[in-house]
Amino acid sequence: MYVIRLADGTLRVPQSLSSDDGRLIGNAYVELSPGDPDYDRWLPEALTEEESAQRRRRWLEENDELEREFLAFKAEQDS
Repeated sequence: MYVIRLADGTLRVPQSLSSDDGRLIGNAYVELSPGDPDYDRWLPEALTEEESAQRRRRWLEENDELEREFLAFKAEQDS
């Protein structure tokens, strides 16, 4: 999950919630507006919605070699 910068400047920051024993309960985004205390900390790594979509699209289009390597590794483990 990436930090997403919306057109109005709001940041959507990923946040995970876990139980006391460490089990993952869920993932969500928390919105931070300019002026929020943590805003400046997250801004440098924020991507626009378009940049995030482009990364997702590029990963789907360009991961064929990595996927082949993973499937070969998985086949070895299953043997």
